[in-house]
Amino acid sequence: MIIVQLIGGLGNQMFQYAAGRRLAMRHNTEIKIDISGFKTYTLHDYRLDHFRIKNQIATNKEITALKRVWSTGLMGALARRFIPQKKSYIQERSPKIFNADILALPDNVYLEGYWQSEKYFQDIAPIIRKEYSLKDLLTPQSAAAVSAIKNSIAVSLHVRRADYITDQSAGKTYGVLGPAYYKAAVDKLANKVKNFTLYVFSDDSVWARKNLKFDFPTTYLDFNGRERNYEDLYLMSLCKHYIIANSTFSWWGAWLGTASDKIVIAPREWFRGKDETGGDRYPNSWIFI
Repeated sequence: MIIVQLIGGLGNQMFQYAAGRRLAMRHNTEIKIDISGFKTYTLHDYRLDHFRIKNQIATNKEITALKRVWSTGLMGALARRFIPQKKSYIQERSPKIFNADILALPDNVYLEGYWQSEKYFQDIAPIIRKEYSLKDLLTPQSAAAVSAIKNSIAVSLHVRRADYITDQSAGKTYGVLGPAYYKAAVDKLANKVKNFTLYVFSDDSVWARKNLKFDFPTTYLDFNGRERNYEDLYLMSLCKHYIIANSTFSWWGAWLGTASDKIVIAPREWFRGKDETGGDRYPNSWIFI
């Protein structure tokens, strides 16, 4: 059994599950997910239950069998300092670095981390794509958007602001992409593709409508909101080309896109001040600005 901790927004949850799923397949064993963190985590909710994943929730007994769960307070702090962790409890060393050793882990481990690279699951990509198909019916608004997207040369443009603006820690870690990035990305795409329509997805549609003006047909898809962000992700995946933010949400929207000639434009900096070109976060075919 492989247990993987899920936490964070939808994009992070997708990376975490995909890494665990690949390891579980290597050992021909079941994958279970630990969603206990969402009891106290308030920024996002568990959302993978809207997809066709192996949605088996790990019990407390199964979790503690693989992960040493420390008590809080002074006794917990002392225990963490002097008692070795279980070898079955695997914590990511850095969210910025792909660790190939994870692919060779034994069975019966607990994974805690973000695992933000397709290298953790690239060899089972068709399975991940299948399991990240929606199992729920779309709302009428999303269904109408599907028709519009399929009948145009659709470009998904994602703007991530929200917690990057309101959360001080997130703001220090991630840079917020401004109009200059999106203009440069649209201009670069226009040199390669003609007659496209922009579909703008954002957690701050007011800002996007006010600050992003382009000489191309533009539709703002802002009706789903946080509660149905999985429908936005599906709509993104139907587009032909992508302009993404430094966000795992739009990373997955672009990765799930199936157009054989898709163009994906991504920001060079994912974390503030760190150039990601030539690293493990982006597929090799993506273009950087």
